Amino acid sequence: MARFVVLPVLIAFACLLAGLYGMVHNQISYTVGPDYFHAFKFHQFNIAEALPYRMGAAIVGWRASWWMGIVIGVPIAAIGLAMPTTGQMVRTFLGASLMVVGITLALGVASLAIPVDPSQYHHFRIPSGVEDVEGFVRAGLMHNTSYFAGLIGLVAGVIFMLVAVIRARRRTRPGG
Repeated sequence: MARFVVLPVLIAFACLLAGLYGMVHNQISYTVGPDYFHAFKFHQFNIAEALPYRMGAAIVGWRASWWMGIVIGVPIAAIGLAMPTTGQMVRTFLGASLMVVGITLALGVASLAIPVDPSQYHHFRIPSGVEDVEGFVRAGLMHNTSYFAGLIGLVAGVIFMLVAVIRARRRTRPGG
């Protein structure tokens, strides 16, 4: 019974972690391409012009990513229900969640190392008034990569949880 009480708490934690990830992520991408925010994201998320830019980027990050905690947290937490104890469920869920965030952040930052060919800018929707087109494209690439990286992290988190459940259940079997 305790596991089902803990389940929504774990999912809420995943949403908090995803939102915080988005806030940190956007501090990095704002550094890379402020025009991405000024010409696109601030308008998209209705961020007031009077707000300090870094705070606006953090708010955009929160709004754009907290819900990924549901997408990633629900399947990982559901698998955790198969753990022999609630404590094991919580510890393994926390480990898997941190692993997902680490993978997502690492792949998002790694996308900044991808060479951006100016002849390919036409593949991106670049609003008028953008002064730093390369920065805009790099920040956009980092954002797009992070959603894909989150899905890669989800797969890794599910595998991590499944392996942890199998190992924990083997240890609790008589003679295991």
